[in-house]
Amino acid sequence: MRAVARTTVAALALVIGATGAGAQDTATLADIRAQLGTLYGDVQGLRAELSSSGALSTGVAGATPLDRLNAIEAELTRLTGKTEELEFRINRITTDGTNRIGDLEFRLCEIEEGCDIGALGDTPSLGGADSAANVPTPAPATPDAPQLAVGESQDFQRAQEALASGDFRGAADLLATFGTTYPASSLRQQAALMRGRALDGLNDTPNAARAYLEAFSGNPEGADAPEALFRLGRALGGVGQVQDACVTLSEVGVRFPQSPFVAEAANARVTLGCT
Repeated sequence: MRAVARTTVAALALVIGATGAGAQDTATLADIRAQLGTLYGDVQGLRAELSSSGALSTGVAGATPLDRLNAIEAELTRLTGKTEELEFRINRITTDGTNRIGDLEFRLCEIEEGCDIGALGDTPSLGGADSAANVPTPAPATPDAPQLAVGESQDFQRAQEALASGDFRGAADLLATFGTTYPASSLRQQAALMRGRALDGLNDTPNAARAYLEAFSGNPEGADAPEALFRLGRALGGVGQVQDACVTLSEVGVRFPQSPFVAEAANARVTLGCT
């Protein structure tokens, strides 16, 4: 019976671990579902073992091994249903967001002179996931700033200085080169946002919109995502895509309700006459 009790306690501990798995930094929904499936098989094995030994219904009524196994199975069923629900919601959001970004890229290409629509290719899944059915959890935030490549900091600083001085052409060129030279840079979102602002300064609104779209879609939860989404919406209005602009601007408040850009997005919606 002690062995049975230890096994039951271990199973309960696994259930608790599965319940909190959504909060783990490295676990994914697929991992959690696999763990739940394994645990369910272990519980069934335990039930068969107890049944063959005749210990399944021994003990105090309401606290027998059978009662405990039934409670564990009920919890496993609930957790499995919850993970499937979350997976469905994440897949839907990822698919809808990716389709919308692809549509915006297509529309911007139509507006931009010399853009080859056939060369656009497939839009990468929102958040960088290759498959909507396998969406990883966000990487944990680290307190220490990531190390920059040699020359990366200096190149970024030169672009910042050019933008601050009003040299929009120089800033746009420097930031375009920065994005090509350091494609995996931790400053990539900020650089794309700055390039959009530089292009705005050159009155190149279509390309500015594309830069803002790149800044947002590359990291939809990043620190600069609210500003990128706001500026994208305003730029879409500037190229005549009013309906898309209104929808995009409304998303600022939905996604980032605490951001100071919510008020600016609301003002932009009023200016565009959004309903």
